Amino acid sequence: MKQRFRVVIRCSKCGEKYILRGRKKDAGGYETGFIRCVCGNEDKLKVDVTPE
Repeated sequence: MKQRFRVVIRCSKCGEKYILRGRKKDAGGYETGFIRCVCGNEDKLKVDVTPE
């Protein structure tokens, strides 16, 4: 069973904040299901990850 992480994503374009749970991917990064902010931003996101 893989460890879960608390992933906080902040949009630097509109300031929206998302708190999600995710798992580390084998290829790097984290799988949360997040695609884009409600403002349409997909690129300029600040991501903070902490273990649960």
